[in-house]
Amino acid sequence: MIRFEDLGVEPTILKAIHDIGFEKPSPIQEKCIPKILEGVDLIGQAQTGTGKTAAFAIPILQRINSRYGKVQSIILTPTRELAIQVSGEIRRIGKNSRVKTLPIYGGQSIGRQIRALRQGVHIVIGTPGRVLDHIHRRTLKLDAVNIMVLDEADEMLDMGFVDDIEEVMRHLPEERQMLLFSATMPPEILRLSKRYMKQAKRISVNKGDVAAPSVTQVYYKVLEKNKLDGLCRILDSDDVELGIVFCRTKKGVDELAEALQSRGYLASALHGDLNQMQRNRVMQDFRNGRIELLVATDVAARGIDVSNVSHVINYDIPQDAESYVHRIGRTGRAGKSGIAMTLVTPREMKLLNTIHRETKSSLEARNLPTLEEVAEKQQATWIEQVLNAIHDGGDDVKVFKETVQTLAREHGVDILDVAAAALKLAFDERSPEADGYRFGETGAAPGMVRFFINAGKNIDMNPRDLVKTIADAADISDREIGKINIFDRFTFVEVPEEVAPFVFEALQQSRINGARINMEPARPREKR
Repeated sequence: MIRFEDLGVEPTILKAIHDIGFEKPSPIQEKCIPKILEGVDLIGQAQTGTGKTAAFAIPILQRINSRYGKVQSIILTPTRELAIQVSGEIRRIGKNSRVKTLPIYGGQSIGRQIRALRQGVHIVIGTPGRVLDHIHRRTLKLDAVNIMVLDEADEMLDMGFVDDIEEVMRHLPEERQMLLFSATMPPEILRLSKRYMKQAKRISVNKGDVAAPSVTQVYYKVLEKNKLDGLCRILDSDDVELGIVFCRTKKGVDELAEALQSRGYLASALHGDLNQMQRNRVMQDFRNGRIELLVATDVAARGIDVSNVSHVINYDIPQDAESYVHRIGRTGRAGKSGIAMTLVTPREMKLLNTIHRETKSSLEARNLPTLEEVAEKQQATWIEQVLNAIHDGGDDVKVFKETVQTLAREHGVDILDVAAAALKLAFDERSPEADGYRFGETGAAPGMVRFFINAGKNIDMNPRDLVKTIADAADISDREIGKINIFDRFTFVEVPEEVAPFVFEALQQSRINGARINMEPARPREKR
C-alpha cells in the first residue's frame, strides 16, 4: 500500500492529514503529489469526489515559504462556495504550518479582504471576478506567485470566465508552475493549456476509482422519530459483517453509538475529539472484528482503508454529492461487493434526488424490513440466546420457571403459548410503531388520508403544481395521489394511508409557487 510518506510529504503535513483521518492517498493524490512537488505543469482530469483538493493542497503547502510574507499561490474557483470549501481544506491540512490562506469572493466585504491582504497572505483562493477586482485596485499583487491553480476549469469556462482567467494570468510571473483540474476536457481548456502551460503532464482519474461499481446503492424512507428503530430493523435483517455508519455531527456519532451499544450491537464511535491513541484502538478493534459497526463523521472516516467493509450506512444523509461518493467508497474494495444504504427523512428527499442526479448512480428504493421479516431472520440468534440462558441461567432462570408454572397451573395456559408470548414481548420491546402517526378519520376514501392545506387559488396553485410538489417531496408516483379540491384560500388532497406520514412530514412548512404552506389532517365531512 502506497502511503503519504512514500510521496515525499513532510512530517508537519503528514501529522495534519493523519489527524484529519487520511490513512492512504486516493488515486489522484498518489499520481499528482510527486509531480507537483517536482514543479512540473499538470492537467488533472478529475471529477468531484476524487480527493483532488488535497492532491494540490498538500504539495502547495509544502512549497510555500511562510517566512516570506507575499502571495505565493493563487487558486481560481468558479463559485464562492468552492472557494470557501477549498480554503477550509487547505487550512486543515496546513494547521501545523504558518501558512496563511484567504478566500476572496463577491458578496463579502471587500474592505475586510483588503485588510487581510495587507496583513500578509501566502495562498489566495478566489473567484475570477473578485480576484481581478483586487488586482485592479492594486490590493493583490501576484509578482511572487510560483503556483497557479485553475480548479473545476470546465465550470469556469461554462460560466463565461475565460477572459477573466486570461487577464489574471497576464499578471503572473513568466516562470511559475500551473495546475489545471477539470472533470471534462473541452477544446477551450486544451487551448488554454497549450497557451499557458509548458509540457504539461496529464493525469486522469475518474469516480470509478473512488466509488467501485460493485457497490449496490439503496435507500430507505424513514420518519425522523423512527430513524433509530429503522436502522435497527435493517441491521437485524441484513448480514452486516463490518459496517460504517455515518452521522453529520460528533454529538450525533456519540448518541447513536451509545444507543446501538445499549441495544446490544458491537458499535464504537470515531470522530475528531478522539486522540490518536483512542483512534488507533478503535480502528484496530474494527479491523479485527471486535466491533461490527463504526459510527463516524465524514472527517474522521476519510482515508479509512479496511478492505472487508460490507456495508456503508448513511444514518444522516450527506450534504453534497462529493461527501456521498467519499462515503460509499469505503465499501466494495479489493474486488469485493459492498452495499451503501441511505436513510432518508421526508425533508431530505430533495437532497437525495440532487445527489442521485449529480452522481448519476443507480439508487434502489427499498421498504424497511417488516417485524415479521426481522423475526424470521433473528430466529437462529434467539434460539442460541435462549439455549445459552437455559445452560448458564442457574438461579436466575428458576424465578421465571415459577412464573411459567403458575401461568400453566392457575390459568390453564399451554407452556408453548407462554414461551411464544414471552418472545413476542421481548421483540416488541425494541420494535417501533409502523409509522408513528394515527391520523384518525379524515373523511377520505377507503385506504386514503385526506389533508387540509392552508392555501389555494390565492397563490395560483393548480392540481399540477400540487401533484408535482407531493410526488417530488415524498418520492411517490403522481398516480398515487387521489382527489384534489382547490378553493380560494385552502385545498384538500387525498393520499394513500401507507405514504401519508411521509407526505405529512415532507410538506410541513414547505413552499408552493414561492408561498409557505402548512398541512394538517382534515376533519371528517359532516354528515347531513
